[in-house]
Amino acid sequence: MKNFYITTPIYYVNAKPHLGHAYTTIVADSLSRFHKTLGENTMFLTGTDEHGDKIVKAAEKQGVSPKEFVDGISALFQKLWPQLGIENDGFVRTTDEDHKARVQRFLQQVYDAGDIYFGEFGGHYCYGCERFYTEKELENGLCPQHLTKPEFISEKNYFFRMSKYLPWLREYIESHPDFIRPERYRNEVLSMLESGALEDLCISRPKSRLTWGIELPFDKDYVCYVWFDALLNYISALGWPDGEKYTTFWPGEHLVAKDILKPHAVFWPTMLKAAGLPVYQHLNVHGYWLVRDTKMSKSLGNVVEPLEMRQKYGLDAFRYFLLREMHFGSDASFSEEGMVTRINADLANDLGNLFSRVLSMTAKYFDSKVPQPGDFSEDDKAIIELCATAMTNYIQLFGNTQFAQGLDSLWDLVRALNKYVDSQAPWTLFKQGDSVRLGTVMYVLLSAMRKVALCLWAVMPDASRTLLEQLGQQPGDGPVTTALEAEAATFDGLLPGTEVAASSNLFPRIDVKALQQEAQAAPKARKEKKQEAAKAAPAEAGQGGEISFDQFKAVQMCAGTVVAAEKHPNADRILRLEIDFDEGQPRQILSGLADHYKPEELVGKQVIAVLNLPPRKIRGLMSNGMVLTAEKDGKLSVLTPAAPVPNGSQIA
Repeated sequence: MKNFYITTPIYYVNAKPHLGHAYTTIVADSLSRFHKTLGENTMFLTGTDEHGDKIVKAAEKQGVSPKEFVDGISALFQKLWPQLGIENDGFVRTTDEDHKARVQRFLQQVYDAGDIYFGEFGGHYCYGCERFYTEKELENGLCPQHLTKPEFISEKNYFFRMSKYLPWLREYIESHPDFIRPERYRNEVLSMLESGALEDLCISRPKSRLTWGIELPFDKDYVCYVWFDALLNYISALGWPDGEKYTTFWPGEHLVAKDILKPHAVFWPTMLKAAGLPVYQHLNVHGYWLVRDTKMSKSLGNVVEPLEMRQKYGLDAFRYFLLREMHFGSDASFSEEGMVTRINADLANDLGNLFSRVLSMTAKYFDSKVPQPGDFSEDDKAIIELCATAMTNYIQLFGNTQFAQGLDSLWDLVRALNKYVDSQAPWTLFKQGDSVRLGTVMYVLLSAMRKVALCLWAVMPDASRTLLEQLGQQPGDGPVTTALEAEAATFDGLLPGTEVAASSNLFPRIDVKALQQEAQAAPKARKEKKQEAAKAAPAEAGQGGEISFDQFKAVQMCAGTVVAAEKHPNADRILRLEIDFDEGQPRQILSGLADHYKPEELVGKQVIAVLNLPPRKIRGLMSNGMVLTAEKDGKLSVLTPAAPVPNGSQIA
C-alpha cells in the first residue's frame, strides 16, 4: 500500500480563521480523501503556530500569560475544521511539549554538525514578519510584506549556514521540475536564488528581548526563531526521528499560500539537507482569493466568512465552488453571484437534474431497482468509454493539484449523461414496450452516475455519500472498497436488482431573482437606517443627549494588534501606528499618543479603534481610523479588550 502525507501551514494565532485558511485546509482535506479513494494510507496534518514577538507582547498587554492567549485562538481553528467537513489526522501546536523537545533535538544535531554558529549581526527587523531583512530584500527601504520601515537592530545571535546549501538547492530544483508547483513559483524561487539577496539565516532571539519561544539546547540565553521552530512541525508531529509515523509517511507534500513561499521553498529544504534528512516531495502553492479583484478587507466590508457561506449555500456546494473556481496557483475572485451561478449550472442543472430524472424514471419503469442490461449499442459503448476517460483524467489532474480541470473533466461525463438521456429517450422506449433496450439505457446511466458519485467524495463528502446511498450503495466511512483506478477500468460495479431511491433533490436551484431583490433592497434599508439615526441625533452638536441603537450600530469598532509604531515625522505628539485588524495588511492610524506612550510600548498591544471614519490627512500622512482612549488627570490610556480576542473582532 502506498502512503500519502499532506500538510497545511500551521496557522499563526494572531487572527481568527478566514476564507484563506478555509480554502487551504479544504484543499488539503480533499487531497487526503482523494488519495484514500486511490486505496492509499494517508496522513493529513494541520495546526497552529504559537511563538514569537507578537504573541508575547499581545499577551502581556492583555494581562494574561502567552499560553492562555494562544490557547484561546488555537481553539477557534480546531472548532472550525469539523464544521467545514475537514477530517485531519493530526493537529500540532508549537507549544506542545513533544514538539519543543524534537525542535531542540534538531537544533542540537545541526549545531553539532557545524552548521549553526554564533555571530554579531545588524539587520532591519520587521516586527510584523518577526524576521530580519537584508538591504537587498527591502523595497524602497520598507518591509516588502507590510510596507513599513523596519527597525535596525544590532545584536549577537545564532545563525544557520543556509548559504552553504543554496547552490545545492538551486541544482535540486532545476533537476526536479515538479518539486515546487505550479511552475511560476518554481521560477520565482530560482530568481531568489540567483539574486544574491539570500544569506545565512538568523535563527535565535536573545531572551533579553524575547522569552516566549523554544530555548536553544546549546545556549539557555536564547530562544529559537519562530520560523525555524514552526517549519519543524511537519516532522515533529510524525515523531521524528524514530517514530512509526515518521518512517511511514516522510517525505510528504506541503500545501501553502504564495505569501509564505520563501520559508517553505528556501529555509525548509536547506534545514532538512543540513540535518541529513530527505526533503519533501512537493511544495504545492496556491494564490489569493480576491473580492471584486481586491484583497479582502474588513474595512471594505468584503471579507468572506466560511461559516456564513456554509449556512447560506450548504457545505458541499461551498467546498465544490472553492475547488472548481480557483485554478490552483492563480488568484481567484470570490463573489456570491459567481457561487450561485456555479451552483445552479453545475450542481442543480447538471448533476442534480441527472439524478432527479434517472431515479424518477427508474422508479416508474423498474420499481426503483437496477435493471439487467442487454447488449450494449455503440451509443452505450461511447458512454462507457467516456466514463473511463473522464475518471482517468480526473484522477491524473486532481492528483497533480489541477482541481478545477479535474472537476471539469468529470463534468464532461455528467453533461454527456444528460445528453444521453435526451438522445435515448427512455420514455419513448417505455411507450414502445422495448423493455430490454430500456433496461440497458437505465443501467448505463445508473452505473455511470455511481462513478461520478465515487469521484466526488474527495470534494463533497456528504453529498457523495447521499448520492451513493440513493444508488443503493452503503459507503460507510469511506466511498469505495476498490481504488478509483480499478473503478475506471470496469463498468460492472452496480449490481442488477439493487434497490435505488425513488427520487433525488439534493441540489435545488437557487432563486437568483430573490437574491437580486434582497441585494437591491439592502442599500435602501441602509439609507432608511441612516435617516432614522439622523432624526434621533441631538439637535445641537456638542450638547449631550441620547442616541438611537441604530446610531450605535453604525459605529464599526474592532480590536486589532499594533504591529509597528513610530513617531510622526512631521508632528511631535502624534504616533504613526500599523494595526492588524485581520484585513490582509495592517491599517495605518495616526494617534496623539506620543506624550503618553513610547512607540515600542504599543507594539504587540491589542487596541480598540473606530474603523469607519472618513480617511483624514494629518501633516502629510493619511489616518484610516481612530484609536479609542480613556483620559484621567491628563493621562491617556488606550482601550484594550479585557482578554485576548482575534484581530478584527467587532466590539458590540
